[in-house]
Amino acid sequence: MNICILNGSPKASKSTSELLIEYLMSFIGDKETAIYNICKADLSETQFSRIQSSDALVFVFPLYIDGINSQLLRFLIELEKRGFGNKNIGVYCIINNGFFEGRQNLISAEIMKNWCKTVGLTYCQTLGAGAGEMLPFLKDIPLGHGPNRNLGIAFQELSRNILSLNRGEDLFVSPNCPRFLWKIASSLKFWYPRAKENGLKRKRLKDRAD
Repeated sequence: MNICILNGSPKASKSTSELLIEYLMSFIGDKETAIYNICKADLSETQFSRIQSSDALVFVFPLYIDGINSQLLRFLIELEKRGFGNKNIGVYCIINNGFFEGRQNLISAEIMKNWCKTVGLTYCQTLGAGAGEMLPFLKDIPLGHGPNRNLGIAFQELSRNILSLNRGEDLFVSPNCPRFLWKIASSLKFWYPRAKENGLKRKRLKDRAD
């Protein structure tokens, strides 16, 4: 079975998308799987050929303003121009966002569904994960346990469908913890440090434009 996993994160390294790909690989194993970082370098003709004739394509990417980032968009346009030797390819997506609610990924899943319709491929399923920036801090907690319980259950279903080329309902999951705890943890561990790196003080984060 030829599976191509397409990392659509524009981050240079240590992205949440990379972590989610690691999770997926732990479920599907080595099934003639190729992983391509489509935002970091131009793919070779051989790599494009494998994508165009694969059994399953898995797009893994972060949410950008309820949609997809420009580099991923350019790649989708390029694939549309090239066409596909195999019209029976099943398309799956794993999308993460920085909000608590996984359902925030709904619009980007619809974008991918419309792209599949345009190029004549079969849209099969999306796993939309909330609290994406929190996931790297939970990587030592096994999937299916604690705050990763919902995510682990979703990965089990998604991986089964990929390996059998089945379709399924989209899965939108949030971490198994109270939203207020996520808000506190994400502020202390991510947003405040990120603001400091960019020369901002905490109180500036609460400023509103007139």
